[in-house]
Amino acid sequence: MSEVSLLPKRARSVLYAAVTEFISSGEPVGSRTLTKKYGFTLSAATIRNVLADLEESGFLSQPHTSAGRVPTEAAYRLFVDALMEEQRLSPEEQADIRGWFEELPPGTDLLREAGRRLSRLSGAPALLLRASSETRTLLKLRFISTRPGELLAVIVFSDGTVENRFLKVEESVSEKDLERLHNMLEEAVTGRTLRDVREHFVSGVREQRDELHSLRTMGLSLVRAAAEGAARGLSIEVEGQALLLEHAEFGDVESVRELLRVLEDRERLLALLDSALASDNVRVFLGEEAAQAVGCPVSVVAARYREEDGEPGGALAIIGPTRMDYPFVVPRVSAAAEAMSAALAKLREGKPRID
Repeated sequence: MSEVSLLPKRARSVLYAAVTEFISSGEPVGSRTLTKKYGFTLSAATIRNVLADLEESGFLSQPHTSAGRVPTEAAYRLFVDALMEEQRLSPEEQADIRGWFEELPPGTDLLREAGRRLSRLSGAPALLLRASSETRTLLKLRFISTRPGELLAVIVFSDGTVENRFLKVEESVSEKDLERLHNMLEEAVTGRTLRDVREHFVSGVREQRDELHSLRTMGLSLVRAAAEGAARGLSIEVEGQALLLEHAEFGDVESVRELLRVLEDRERLLALLDSALASDNVRVFLGEEAAQAVGCPVSVVAARYREEDGEPGGALAIIGPTRMDYPFVVPRVSAAAEAMSAALAKLREGKPRID
């Protein structure tokens, strides 16, 4: 049986109002405020009794005996999971978020652009969880001669990011052979990962002994060399971390410094966001759950996006204080992740961004 089902309807209503008011004002909430602002027909004395019961149940705490009450971690968890009403996005807001990726210049990093705009929209730093280079789908792969014994691999991913890697080659490769290889890559690359392209060439070398065998062998060698530099696992980037300084909830300067160190380290956030990739829904991490990973009290609202092949590609998230406006943030993180997925899906439909 869930915690919310154990609470009487009156207690749920008062707790909802108390959390909503504290998120809005940041001030301890008293019975008089709830009576005036939330339309209760109950007397202030009755509300005081309900608040006292909620405190005894562990949902509220009282900083001082003469002050109002503030939500505990348990209250926030119950509020997010069962009580809150998400703010529905207006048609204009929905259209604006869907249009984030329209008319962007060639080569734009779609995930970074989504994070930048989500950070501005929410007023908090955005976390960008990105799959490794080896597992992200490609748009183009080119090899450019730079000097004898060296080629430059230019890897363009479907999310708009570009990686360049210098490769050592034992034998020089003619421009004619590179042109033939690029023609072969045109059919093999789009929508596949580096791993897929490598396996495609492996199969070709094993199964087809024709006039293109030597070209496939050379292609396999170059694709392998390009893939060797691909990062393993997941990586995290941050957009708008300076916005943390605007949140008084983080308290003293040392708390802000600790959180900034976490955002620079990144590794402490990976396990937290990695679990978001397994969920179809927006995940909200708060309290002890977030503190164990990050090392300080914060909340993280995360939603995964999908690559154009439908597989999870990464996640978009907002990080901020526990006193976060969840009804506002949750639907916007969800909409941003859906817009990211839709933008990548368009690339699969034959609308490439990069020539």
